Amino acid sequence: MIEVNQTGVFLGMHTIAPMMKEAGRGSIINTSSTAGLKGANMPHAYAASKWAVRGMSRAAAYELGPYGIRVNAICPGFVATPMIEGGEPVLQELAKLVPMGRVAAPEEIAQLVLFLASDASSYISGAEIAIDAAFTA
Repeated sequence: MIEVNQTGVFLGMHTIAPMMKEAGRGSIINTSSTAGLKGANMPHAYAASKWAVRGMSRAAAYELGPYGIRVNAICPGFVATPMIEGGEPVLQELAKLVPMGRVAAPEEIAQLVLFLASDASSYISGAEIAIDAAFTA
């Protein structure tokens, strides 16, 4: 879990940053989780790895900002993907925990990523954006 969620993010930023510095611009979007925003009812190793993504993203935003590189972290809530073991019955139970009463479609998360990658978000850097239908509110 640490290797994928934490080390993978670090290595990804470490690999792409020199190319973005050379280009004089870029947008890095890291995936944290609501588990990185609240510790309750989450496996601690998963939560710790997602908290680390937030910290690395904020530090990288500060370090890379002078090179025109923006770094943000998205924090999705429950999303209807195969990662949710148990399928539809589990998704229905998770939806009951969300104030808006439903889980996200993957396309809804993709829309936020597209926005952060675009010039429409040119002044957003160092942000941690919860996309969770008020689950962490």
